[in-house]
Amino acid sequence: MMGVEELLRLTVAALMTRTGERQNNLADGLGLSQAQVSRKQGGRQHWSLEDVDQLAKHFGLHVLDLLAGPTHAVGVLHGTIQPLRPTDVAAPATAVQSAPAAALFAAETVAAAVAPVGLCVLCGQPTSDELEGFPQHLSAEECAAAVATATATPAAPTPAPEPAVTLPAEPIVPPPPPETPPARERPRSPRTYASEDLIGRITGRVQDVLAEHAGDVDAAQAELIKGAIPDVMALLKSSRVGGRYEHSEFPPTAEILRKRSQKGADEIWEGRPKWRNASALAAAKAGAKLEVTALDMNAAYLSALKCWLPIGQLREVTTGVHDPKKAGVYLITPAEWEHADLPNPLGNRMEPGELWVSESTLRLLLDCARQGLADAPTIHRSLVSGATEGLLEKLRRALAETRKNALAEGDELTVAYVKSMYSKLVSTVGESTANRELRRPDWMHIIRAKAFVNLWMKANKAHKAGLQVVEISGTDELHVVGDWRSVFSEGRDLNQVKEKQTYILGGKR
Repeated sequence: MMGVEELLRLTVAALMTRTGERQNNLADGLGLSQAQVSRKQGGRQHWSLEDVDQLAKHFGLHVLDLLAGPTHAVGVLHGTIQPLRPTDVAAPATAVQSAPAAALFAAETVAAAVAPVGLCVLCGQPTSDELEGFPQHLSAEECAAAVATATATPAAPTPAPEPAVTLPAEPIVPPPPPETPPARERPRSPRTYASEDLIGRITGRVQDVLAEHAGDVDAAQAELIKGAIPDVMALLKSSRVGGRYEHSEFPPTAEILRKRSQKGADEIWEGRPKWRNASALAAAKAGAKLEVTALDMNAAYLSALKCWLPIGQLREVTTGVHDPKKAGVYLITPAEWEHADLPNPLGNRMEPGELWVSESTLRLLLDCARQGLADAPTIHRSLVSGATEGLLEKLRRALAETRKNALAEGDELTVAYVKSMYSKLVSTVGESTANRELRRPDWMHIIRAKAFVNLWMKANKAHKAGLQVVEISGTDELHVVGDWRSVFSEGRDLNQVKEKQTYILGGKR
């Protein structure tokens, strides 16, 4: 059985994640040093009973709720679980115990009644997955679905506790119920939530620079774009405050990720698409008249920040099996692609045989195999690390929400600034000298490949809906024949597309 102090450490870690605190913030609230908090959380020093009182006060919880484990404490913090009352825990029918023994008894009793694992430390809803030893959904979509299910299903009434057998004593008055209404009465999906602090920093930066240039938009835009790299890196660091883990910023670079020359490329194939439908072109050449619409995908690299990224240094695995909880690069032999009306998910690669691909490309190939479009690729080698899909998620949400608000207000200056930040982040996290704060060429390939994957998935969606896919190219261009508005929503938001041009292919000349 898990010890009380070990359970407390897990609870403190979960609460820090949910409140966005780091150890120095917690230390300030407890009147301790950051080093002391680190030793207590690392098990090199004990949390005292006085510390427990201070922790409960700091997080605004009753001591019993704090000692009930991460599942219960996070639930009480967000209103999804009713707080415990002293009368809910029966004292043993013996002589009055000492304070330490009573506290341990209460903690063990509550811990036995409330499971210490099973609720996601990010959204507080049940999950059967774990990451780094903590219950956690594997993607923001799973969190959003779990929250939606919880908010749509009325909570079952809590049965009244049975009377406790205690020695005659003065009646214990339970603490007043929390003033904050249950979270289910004011749901906020993880899909749409973005840090107000991060959004405020972005908009504040724009306002400050615009004021410095006396309202000169062109001059302000030039300065904002010039400082986009340090600005987005500062936002990234802020978005990782309170994160469950620290990612490696300068891990050793594997040989296949090194450029062969200063202006050359490494060995990773990203699957960039460049495809035209041969049958459609042949039909047009034979006299058929096709009205083609070129669609533009919005903020392709911003959407691509939601991808599985390795946390630490890549290490070799030779099992030939893909672990969905890890990410990296893979040496594979792809299967044959036999669909003339759909582009190959590997892009315009002409050379047969083995090749190195990133996590995003491999996941797409495996998904195509599950759909029966092709056989699964053969994996020969893997260079991987433990991974998460949420590493850049807070940053992505803040940039996306700021962009959405700016579009609604007609603020093209902020839109341009946001675009510069996310595009330069992707282009400089490799081996660029323009960014000296992060060197992760594996991230660069995975994010870029994810943009290509998203474009391919749009093409596949159009094909399934009965549209004829004529061409896909770059990161954001999809040409189709048919009523595309019945398939895609039109607009400039991330989940929408916009019409670039309409042209006629073929016909009589």
